[in-house]
Amino acid sequence: MTTILLLASLATLGYAACYLAVCAVSPWGRCRRCHGARYHRTAIGTRRDCRRCDGTGIRVRIGRRLIDYIRTEYRAGNQ
Repeated sequence: MTTILLLASLATLGYAACYLAVCAVSPWGRCRRCHGARYHRTAIGTRRDCRRCDGTGIRVRIGRRLIDYIRTEYRAGNQ
């Protein structure tokens, strides 16, 4: 039973480490709301620029925001 838990925790840590590495190398990802199309359909059927990504189709990944937050807090603590 403990080996299963150990393997599950190691797999989770490995996945998190890989995701943070991807976020460090490529901080931009597709917008979840418009799926990178830069616009979305409104209720009446017209096209409107996506408010979440400001019509660019890309957004900063959540992991990159976490990396930037940790970096900012680390630098603020060392001053």
